[in-house]
Amino acid sequence: MLSLCQTVGMGPKPGVRAAHRARMEREILAVGERHLARDGAAALSLRAIARELGVASSAVYRYVESRDELLTRLIIAAYDALGDAVDAALAGVEDPRERFAVIGRTLRAWARAHPEQFALVYGSPVPGYAAPAERTNEAGTRLTRHLLDALQRMPHVPGLDVARLDVRPDTYGEPADLPADLPLPALTLGLAAWSMVMGSVTAEVFEQFGPQTVMDWEAHFEAVLVAALALVSG
Repeated sequence: MLSLCQTVGMGPKPGVRAAHRARMEREILAVGERHLARDGAAALSLRAIARELGVASSAVYRYVESRDELLTRLIIAAYDALGDAVDAALAGVEDPRERFAVIGRTLRAWARAHPEQFALVYGSPVPGYAAPAERTNEAGTRLTRHLLDALQRMPHVPGLDVARLDVRPDTYGEPADLPADLPLPALTLGLAAWSMVMGSVTAEVFEQFGPQTVMDWEAHFEAVLVAALALVSG
C-alpha cells in the first residue's frame, strides 16, 4: 500500500532536497569552469551548460538564476582556490620577506595551472558584468591581507628617498582597510613591488612579451622577486 506521502505526491525529505541542490550546483559550477576555459568568460551561457548536463535550461535556472550569478560564483571559487593555495604555502613561514616571496611564487604557480581562472579575476573585465563587492571582496582580499601583513612586518630600509614620494593621506582607501601602523610611503613601495610581481605573472600567462623575449620565465620571475624585495626592504 502506498504511504500517505506517496499518495499525495509529496517530494523528497528536506535533507535529500538539500543534497540534490548542492550536487546540482557543484555540477553547474564544474561545467561552467570547463566552458570558461574553452570559450572565455564573455561567452558563458547557462543554456549551453544545460545542454551539456542533459537537462532543460529551466532546470539550471532554478539553481543559478543568471549568467552574472554564475560568473560571481566562479569568481569567488577562483579567489578561494588561490587563497587556499596561499594559506597552505605560508604555513610555517614566519620571515616577512620570505612570506612576500612565497605569496608571489604561489600566485605564479596557480596562474600557470589555472590560466582561465587567473584571467577571470585578474584579466580584462567581462563586458556587461559588474562583480558585487559585498559577495566577492572577502574571497578577493585573502591574498591581499597576507601581503599587507608581510609588508607591515618588513624591516623598512627602502632604496630611495621616501620623502620624494609625496604620498597624501587620501591616496589610498579608508584607514580601516589598511594596517594602522604601516607608513603611507611604505605602502606605496609595497604596492609598487607587488605590481612588479603581478606584472611578471600577467606577462607570462598572457604572453605579453611574445615568444622570443623571455626564454626562462622561472629565472626571470625570481629576479623580479629580488628586485621587488629590494624596493620594500632594502
